[in-house]
Amino acid sequence: MFETLSAPNEMAPRGGLVPPPSVEPFTAPPLAPDDKRKRLIALDNNEVRGCTRCRLCETRTNTVFGEGDPDAKIFFIGEGPGENEDLKGRPFVGRAGELLDKMIAGMGLKREQVFIANIVKCRPPNNRVPMPDEVATCTPYLERQLEIVRPKVIVTLGLPSLKYMMNDPKLTMGRSRGQWREWRGIKLMPTFHPAYVLRQYTDETRAAVWSDLKQVLTELKLPIPKRGGSGG
Repeated sequence: MFETLSAPNEMAPRGGLVPPPSVEPFTAPPLAPDDKRKRLIALDNNEVRGCTRCRLCETRTNTVFGEGDPDAKIFFIGEGPGENEDLKGRPFVGRAGELLDKMIAGMGLKREQVFIANIVKCRPPNNRVPMPDEVATCTPYLERQLEIVRPKVIVTLGLPSLKYMMNDPKLTMGRSRGQWREWRGIKLMPTFHPAYVLRQYTDETRAAVWSDLKQVLTELKLPIPKRGGSGG
């Protein structure tokens, strides 16, 4: 499924994020897809686009709210926008985004059938790691997205998003990827960030990602394509 690509603009997986305190599972009743779409659009237009709550607003070109099916069963979470994402206002549109698209296609799905977002909605200068106060200020937007979409499975891309979602700064990717976890009653699968896959472009890395994605498909009772993440 993967093919060799050049270095990405997306921020590569790194540590340093301070996770939020634990919160009780969702209790709100489910919403109809049209209601979800309206609430997501309202959140983006009314709050995220005009947000000036942290210093990241001073250097951004565009906010990067996220995109996809408001009724998606799978919700991918990265760390933050890169240069291309900042310019276009869309998540994962650089080289790592191309690889993420191939990962999704390898699952037998389209980008429009999942939801994709990041922990922070503005690009940190020079793609540095988001500061703890920036994360604390911005992540309520992500949590509201998750509350609206209510996916069946969350896939964290890279270590920073995993640490935040699991409220555990001591986690390592080596011991975490491929192992099911749970966030407020939603199943969560950690896997490598596409940027890491591009840097470590080996059969072993691709096979590991495909193994993780196959577990997601199995959890959702979706068919597993014959050719997947370990293919060329």
